[in-house]
Amino acid sequence: MSEVIEIPIELTRFQLPEAVQERLQFLLDRQDAGETLTVSERKEAEGLIELAEFLALLHLRSHRLTK
Repeated sequence: MSEVIEIPIELTRFQLPEAVQERLQFLLDRQDAGETLTVSERKEAEGLIELAEFLALLHLRSHRLTK
């Protein structure tokens, strides 16, 4: 038996705040430049990437459901 989970429209419009996006980009740019991130910075970047991917998935699913 499959269950349908409805996603509130407000949640599908949610995006990472600009400052958070900038922080993630800063960390990724440092890593791309060959700089070593601290353990804390790496965990921060990984968490932000997971959050960004989750939000992207919500957007894709909501877009698919509205068509």
